[in-house]
Amino acid sequence: MLSFLGNVIWFLFGGVFLALGWFLAGCLMAISVVGLPWARSAFVIAGFALTPFGKTLIRRDVLTGQPDIGTSGWGFLGNAVWFVVAGWWLCVGHILSALGCFVTIIGIPWGWQHLKLAAITLAPVGMAVADIPVAEGAYRRQG
Repeated sequence: MLSFLGNVIWFLFGGVFLALGWFLAGCLMAISVVGLPWARSAFVIAGFALTPFGKTLIRRDVLTGQPDIGTSGWGFLGNAVWFVVAGWWLCVGHILSALGCFVTIIGIPWGWQHLKLAAITLAPVGMAVADIPVAEGAYRRQG
């Protein structure tokens, strides 16, 4: 229930615009064939930015139990390119937003969500967003 309430407040006070921005970025990246791997990552971030409460980040190979191109060396290369081109400044933006939220006690939960978004903006290729119980189950299965 608290996750739902947090997501509603997040959505009403800017989360929808943040998600739309990421969705637009993904659409722009998808226009070129070269940008497709990053477009998928931008769409993952858009979904996470829409409703971040009750969700966490997890590597796709841990979640599915199957390796894929995004969790291989190619994914590492994709993340390196992403970090240089866009990741670091997007991360800084989310960290500054988090600090702004942390100024007030009531804004602390939203600050934590910005820090989770900052983490995925650094290296989104090969990452998935999952509900917290699903991610915990995947980690237990992995051992």
